[in-house]
Amino acid sequence: MYPRLARPLLFRLDAEDAHHLTLSVLEAASKVPAWPALARAVMSPGAELAQTVFGQSFASPIGLAAGLDKNAVAVPAFAALGFGFLEVGTVTPRPQPGNERPRLFRLLEDEALINRMGFNNAGAEALHARLSALPTQSAPVWVNIGRNKDTPNEEAAGDYLKCVHALQDVADAFVINVSSPNTPGLRALQAADGLGELVRAVLDATEAGRVRTLRRPPVLVKLAPDLHPADFEASVGAVQDAGAHGLIVSNTTLGRAGLFSEKSSETGGLSGRPLTQKSTALIGEAYRLTGGTLPIVGVGGIFSAADAYAKLRAGASLLEVYSALVYEGPGLVRRLNRGLADLLARDGVANVAGIIGVDAR
Repeated sequence: MYPRLARPLLFRLDAEDAHHLTLSVLEAASKVPAWPALARAVMSPGAELAQTVFGQSFASPIGLAAGLDKNAVAVPAFAALGFGFLEVGTVTPRPQPGNERPRLFRLLEDEALINRMGFNNAGAEALHARLSALPTQSAPVWVNIGRNKDTPNEEAAGDYLKCVHALQDVADAFVINVSSPNTPGLRALQAADGLGELVRAVLDATEAGRVRTLRRPPVLVKLAPDLHPADFEASVGAVQDAGAHGLIVSNTTLGRAGLFSEKSSETGGLSGRPLTQKSTALIGEAYRLTGGTLPIVGVGGIFSAADAYAKLRAGASLLEVYSALVYEGPGLVRRLNRGLADLLARDGVANVAGIIGVDAR
């Protein structure tokens, strides 16, 4: 139904207007108690996709990437679609409106998106209120954290720590976002020396907060796909040496090679189909650099079960989707789960954990 009916209607709207309309529908669905329960019964993945990572249980390796539900307004509805986990945010300590509109663009010919949203969000306090009011979730909820636009990089660590202090009791994991291209200067925080210090500061904050919250969420770092190979190696090493629990590979790209859409000249981060191969290659490189000892979350251009399978075989333990949902609709999650189960059966593998990194060893 989505490609034939909903997508043509949504694609007549401005991309951001369509985004807000979709979120409003899902937010309304989240408030109908029977609907999420019914959807979960239909969408639940098979046991062969279940695994434990970071000491947490994931019914599926397919997760929702940050940026789609920044303020956690539709968590129950998204969880009901069959996601194994959800990442909300990016959240900053203080609310901010983000960049001027228009700031989200569809590249139809390329099955891609360009965004320059600029961390528009309602702030850490509002996010805490929403997450603390949620019913018991069947899927872990991660929080992607960043700095406010007007916070200079030399004070950025303070913003990340404020987010941790505000949200530690409701976050199942923290993702340090130092790789968005839409906050001026943010990507400079990926430099190895400073990144290691930032990661250690966040880890220290989660340890200190353990007494207060009785929990210590794992900490992951999200990297950009545009780093020079030597810088990527150095950043991965810094993340691992600092003691982070995982990596997310990768964020959006500033590259524009091979695009066909007339909107490809828009500034911002590119996501979707053009990142499929590049992100898979980077996952494999990160897996080799870490010797397979640091769990990797693969994101970038996952439109099919074959795309997802390739990223798992490259070294990802978990995966995230965003742009493909815009083009394929909510049924994508179920198709990915079913397709992964079929591929595992074809290859005689009993559980998804059995294929992680097999192409990178």
